[in-house]
Amino acid sequence: MKYLKLIIGILLSLNLLAQEVEIIRGPYLQSGFTDKVTVCFRTSDDATPTVFYGTNRENLTESVAATESAKDHFIDVSGLQPYTKYYYEIKAGDAVLVDDADDLFFRTHPTKTSNVKVHGWVLGDCGTANDDQRAVRDAYYNYMGKRATDLMLFLGDNAYNIGTDKEYQKAIFEDMYEERLKNTIAWSCIGNHDGYSAKSKNQSGPYYDIFHFPKEAECGGIASGTEAYYSFDYGNVHFISLDSHQSDRSVGGSMYTWAENDLANTTAKWIIAFWHHPAYSMGSHNSDKEKRLIQMRENFVPLMEKYGVDVIFSGHSHSYERSYMLSGHHDVSDSFDIEKHTVSNGKGDGREDGDGSYIKTPEMEGKGMVYLTAGSSGKISGFEDELHEAIFISLNELGSCAFEITEDRLDLKFIDNKGKVEDYFTIVKQ
Repeated sequence: MKYLKLIIGILLSLNLLAQEVEIIRGPYLQSGFTDKVTVCFRTSDDATPTVFYGTNRENLTESVAATESAKDHFIDVSGLQPYTKYYYEIKAGDAVLVDDADDLFFRTHPTKTSNVKVHGWVLGDCGTANDDQRAVRDAYYNYMGKRATDLMLFLGDNAYNIGTDKEYQKAIFEDMYEERLKNTIAWSCIGNHDGYSAKSKNQSGPYYDIFHFPKEAECGGIASGTEAYYSFDYGNVHFISLDSHQSDRSVGGSMYTWAENDLANTTAKWIIAFWHHPAYSMGSHNSDKEKRLIQMRENFVPLMEKYGVDVIFSGHSHSYERSYMLSGHHDVSDSFDIEKHTVSNGKGDGREDGDGSYIKTPEMEGKGMVYLTAGSSGKISGFEDELHEAIFISLNELGSCAFEITEDRLDLKFIDNKGKVEDYFTIVKQ
């Protein structure tokens, strides 16, 4: 009997060794900064993998190992140089889980003094896991060609219908964005569909299990103490992500107090904010009637204006809507006065080959923002009977946004699912 147990044990051991551990989600990149990045992935079985990395693809001499055996892995790679490209591969023991390749890399963020371009990709309400979503993706890929994407912004409702882990697998990681996620750091705000299965109060559920955001200011900004809302810096651009769905949206609440402190302390030249529920929309949701949309416009838009935010992205409405360059409009659509509520040349189209780029001067003290509802990266749902009066252009088209920021200039384009640039504008800071 003793020998039989021994033989069975050996056979079981050999069987376990024969089982190959594979990566079934990712790799994908999170919480990047000038000196760090988090490499995330899921294995088919418990493992204790190691990430090998280096600036020379042929010589990946640096490494960091997981601290425990698990299926879901979030490995912090730190001590890196700013704005540097690192190749990487992932192993479990001697087994190669992801081999090094030309497109398997991460790039650290530049410092604030670096004069580099920032290329961003914005996806709102993308999580339909269907061919419409893939068409929007492919149109962006074709538009960018061989140019790198520095960061991805998800505007919430990333996985329909209720943001389960299984839905995320299909809508984000499997035959969807994996070719960009493995070399581009992704950021997000929570949407109402993500919130069906996730709770901001204790940061639980699939949304918070999958994403790992900086709550201790490890990527710039001021510590929020929560992943529900946070900020980060990319060069001379400050990004602030808010939770318009589950967190307290009142003036003086914890999110408001943190946001004011964060914005008051940034010295970045450009500021971009993003949250799920749009302040100005007559798409599939009405910002004149719905509580969350009204509260974000009445409570948070004035705060954004006070501290010179340049662009705000939101989703929720399954359409594309882009405002004039506004300041001071916090009421319903019918109250909009184009002479009163636009600044500088903000009542024009913002196009260099049209009425001219939107201009912001030091005398304006940061006043003037462009608001975008970009919730059509997975589906479209039409408009109200009347369009919002503060909106320059409204499109019932599938698509996503691409933006580029240099030292004094921001260019944004809305690219539809066929690859056509349907809208564009420029902001220039003189």
